[in-house]
Amino acid sequence: MVATQPELNHKIQVVLVWGNNPPVNLTLLKSLPNLKAIVNGGVGVDHLEIALINSFGVKVSNTPNVVDNSTADMAMGLMLTSGRRIIQGDRFSRDHKDGEDLDESLLGTDISGGTLGIVGMGRIGYKVAKRAAAFDMKILYHNRNRSTTRCPHSQMLTRPCRQSDMRPEEEERSVRATYCPMLADLLGTSDFIVVAVNLTKQSTHLIGREQLSAMKPSATLINISRGMVVDQEALVEALQNKWIRSAALDVTYPEPLPRDHPLLSLPDVIVLPHMGTHTLETSGHMVQRMLTNALAAMAGETPPDEVTV
Repeated sequence: MVATQPELNHKIQVVLVWGNNPPVNLTLLKSLPNLKAIVNGGVGVDHLEIALINSFGVKVSNTPNVVDNSTADMAMGLMLTSGRRIIQGDRFSRDHKDGEDLDESLLGTDISGGTLGIVGMGRIGYKVAKRAAAFDMKILYHNRNRSTTRCPHSQMLTRPCRQSDMRPEEEERSVRATYCPMLADLLGTSDFIVVAVNLTKQSTHLIGREQLSAMKPSATLINISRGMVVDQEALVEALQNKWIRSAALDVTYPEPLPRDHPLLSLPDVIVLPHMGTHTLETSGHMVQRMLTNALAAMAGETPPDEVTV
């Protein structure tokens, strides 16, 4: 509408962003003189220049909480699918020759009783831990800080910490989780590593060559955060050289990956096109929350899910 009907630009007070569209840039901000808010569908706002947007007197909001369960479900789905080699089993059922038996090379690994390492135990990481506890998994986690009064993601978030980001000791105890002050300790012990941090300058390539080489050869890396948190070139190297057993990725860079990307040619890799919140129910909740934030901004109020730097 900005490009095709510029005469309506002065009427636009809120821009709804879904899947990084429309791009919010200087041109857009200058063209909307009465803009009050950019409302993002989803939690991650790494695609938005919040300081630039705020400099125009425009607020930014996202949709936390409503995406937590579906994203945690995806983490467990990837863990089960990779660990139990479900995709390979499906392919065998479709492509096997008459009389062919299931090969021992398709033996999976148990999820129940395994060790799960969670890198970033905020809201979503805690939801993953709750699910993993039902599988009798030993749960380790790493945050930059461990505290009942400070947010463990204080160095990773692009906004002030909220109460929901904190991990009180009773929640830690409820899932029988053990805090690892050093990331390397978690990586070297875990059978499955779930990455659930926000993308910031500090967390970009948080999982790189050094971290991958510290993992067990039988480990599986699961990324449900943002693609740039994992160094994909290093991940290809790790998989080709069998530093780790497998990887299951809901997020990559770019999304989707080019069809000739080396990750897509490796046998023990699952790659999804960022489907963590891609359910009918969660999408509906996200839209409802976006409208709540939009209406608050249009009424001159602070959006309940405002994101600040």
